[in-house]
Amino acid sequence: MDAVANDARVHSGLRLGLPLAIAAALSFGMSGAWARGLIDAGWTPGAAVTVRIWVAALVLLIPTVIALRGRWRLLRRNLGVIAAYGLLAVTATQLFYFQAVAVMDVGLALLIEYTAPIAVVLWLWMRRGEKPTGRSILGALIAFFGLVLMLDVLSGRTVDVGGILWAFGAMVGAAAYFILSAKSDTGLPPIVLAGSGLLVGAVGLTLAGLVGILPMVWNTEDVAYRFGTVPWFVPVLAIGLIATALAYVLGIASTRLLGSRLASFIALAEVIAAMLFGWLLLGQLPNLLQGLGAGLVLAGVVVVKLGEPAASVASVSGDPALTTPGEHSVDTLEVDDA
Repeated sequence: MDAVANDARVHSGLRLGLPLAIAAALSFGMSGAWARGLIDAGWTPGAAVTVRIWVAALVLLIPTVIALRGRWRLLRRNLGVIAAYGLLAVTATQLFYFQAVAVMDVGLALLIEYTAPIAVVLWLWMRRGEKPTGRSILGALIAFFGLVLMLDVLSGRTVDVGGILWAFGAMVGAAAYFILSAKSDTGLPPIVLAGSGLLVGAVGLTLAGLVGILPMVWNTEDVAYRFGTVPWFVPVLAIGLIATALAYVLGIASTRLLGSRLASFIALAEVIAAMLFGWLLLGQLPNLLQGLGAGLVLAGVVVVKLGEPAASVASVSGDPALTTPGEHSVDTLEVDDA
C-alpha cells in the first residue's frame, strides 16, 4: 500500500509540477528580449534588472503579507533561508551575470550560468549521498552539448578570466535558486519565499548601485521592438510582473513538486523560450545549428527524467516530489508550533 501511495504522489507531483515548471521557464525566458529593448534605448543592464526586481517585490508584497496571515514567526524562523534566497538566488545571480556580460561574450556567460543543473546534481550527491544514475549523467552531457550548439560559443574567441569567474558566480546563484526553492520543510508558502526573497534581492541590488558596483542609468524614452514602439513602462511592467513576480512563484511551486534536480533541468527550457521571444520581439532567429542544440537540450531533459531515482530512494532522501502539496503546509506547521 505504501508503494502504491508513493507512486500516486509521484504522478500527482509530475502532473502539476511539469506544467508549472514549463510556465516558469517561459515567464523567465521573456525577460531578456524585453530588457534588450530597454538597454538599446539607453538603460544599463544594472538599472533594468534592479527595476525588474523592485517591481516584482512590490507586486508580491501584499500577497505575501496575506499569505502569512499574521504568522510573522515563520519569517523569523526562516531568516537564513530568506536571506540566502534573496542574496544568492536573486541578487548574486543577476549581479554576477551582468558583470560577466560586461567583459565577455553574452552567449558564453549564459552557457556557464546554465551549468547550474549539473552543480545541483553534484550538490545532492555530496550533501545527501544521492548518487546520479548513468542516465542522469548522460542526460546532463547531452543537455550541456545542446547548450553549446544553441548558444554558438564555439567561435574560438578570447575570453576574460575575470568574466568567467563572474559567470561561475552566477551559476552558483542559479544552483542555489533550485536547491532553496525545493525546501519544503520551512513552512513558507511559495509566494512568501518569493516575495520576501525578491525584497531582499531588490535591496541588495540597490545597495550595489549606490556603492558603484552596478552602474545605474535609465530614461523615459519610448522603446522599440519588432512589432512597434511602446512607452518605457510597458517592458518594465512585463519584466517585473510576468518575467519575475509570476516566474519566481511558479518556479518555487514547481520545484517543490518535482525536486531540485529535475526542476533545474526542465528550467533549461528557459534558453529555448528566450530564443522564441527574441524572435517575436526582436526578430532574432536561431540558425540550423542552434535549432539542433535546442532539440538536444530537450532530449537531455528526457534522459535525466528517465534516470531519476526510484520512488523508494527518493522517499528516503526526502525528495519534495514525493510530498503532496498539503503534506508540509503552513497550517500543519502552525499546529506543530503551537
